[in-house]
Amino acid sequence: MTDFTKTRAMFDIPEGMTYLNGNSLGPMPKASPGAMTRFLNDEWRTELIRGWNTKGWFMQPNTLGDRIGKLVGAAEGTIVVSDTLSIKVFQAVGAGLALVPDRKVVLSDTGNFPTDLYMVQGLVKLKEDGYELRTVEPEAVLDAITDEVAVVTLTEVDYRTGRKHDMKAIIDKAHSVGAVVVWDLAHSAGAIPVDLAGTDVDFAVGCTYKFLNAGPGAPAFIYVAPRLIETVEPVLSGWYGHEAPFAFDTDYRPMPGKIDRMRIGTPSIASFALLEAALDVWEGVDLTDVRKRAEELMALFISEVEARCPGVTLAGPRDMSERGSHVSFIFEHGYPCMQALIDRKVIGDFRAPNMMRFGITPLFVNEADILRAVEELEDILKTKAYEEDRFNVRSKVT
Repeated sequence: MTDFTKTRAMFDIPEGMTYLNGNSLGPMPKASPGAMTRFLNDEWRTELIRGWNTKGWFMQPNTLGDRIGKLVGAAEGTIVVSDTLSIKVFQAVGAGLALVPDRKVVLSDTGNFPTDLYMVQGLVKLKEDGYELRTVEPEAVLDAITDEVAVVTLTEVDYRTGRKHDMKAIIDKAHSVGAVVVWDLAHSAGAIPVDLAGTDVDFAVGCTYKFLNAGPGAPAFIYVAPRLIETVEPVLSGWYGHEAPFAFDTDYRPMPGKIDRMRIGTPSIASFALLEAALDVWEGVDLTDVRKRAEELMALFISEVEARCPGVTLAGPRDMSERGSHVSFIFEHGYPCMQALIDRKVIGDFRAPNMMRFGITPLFVNEADILRAVEELEDILKTKAYEEDRFNVRSKVT
């Protein structure tokens, strides 16, 4: 049984703050400063370039990948960490297209995170004529998977509403017509149980700065099914994925039979220090317990808001089995209302055009946090505090 009192104590959340935005940026683990100090003083300062060998820097993309694999149901040797999520989306979709060379359609949905679509749009522009990105409403994805489709690329949990795709149903349909599927786990890894091996996933990508709490700009990861790794083309071919990176050949040869071929360029070893500390929090944590507690807290939040906050409408499904681990509400004055909440140290975020979003992350969120957030939201609506001019000034980041 996961001790959520213990995990909450492992985070350095400012006093008086109710933090409901771990779905966008996780809070800092208390171990993070020490991890970074050790990296600076005991690794970079003392070892210098020797650290690639003496401190295991060179293989950290793999060793960290294996740690993440335990949280998403992946076997050892099937995940590497590095680069950004956008890069990994490009890499995975490009590799998927190479596996189905006689087809030219990439299928996604209108609820996908925009940068995923942007990366595919850029990839399509680099390809020969005839390639296209086709988008449909999330509910229409299954019917849109036909024998025209080469790659289906989806974010499992909708970044706005929290709606969750049926991963197994989509994979089964795609495989039945010979298509490949790429999953973005940005709002899944560390939030809900994921079984990449058990659901026969082809490719998956994800980030570590949301529910995994590794800090802003923390590295992304990519998963490739073992049945594909021998033949998959990296698409982005850098020295770090070369069969013999220190032979300095002028021609690229991907590392044979290993996930290493999906490494690209030199990773940020400093960011790995923070990721190590963040993953330590997950030792002894059962994601089934996390999910059960999140469902309880989300149900409480929804019921309290709907009972006490008129004019605010739930976005996404009510059935907890159909949503991820954040709750969004639609409100005409969503932006200034969220700014008023933030001013009272209840931290969520806003998504255009009118959606207030709250991450429900049991590692550090408890029932008292939920009730305080509802209390403050109720008062803001009653007093119309959101009408204050200062809350209606748009910041660069919302």
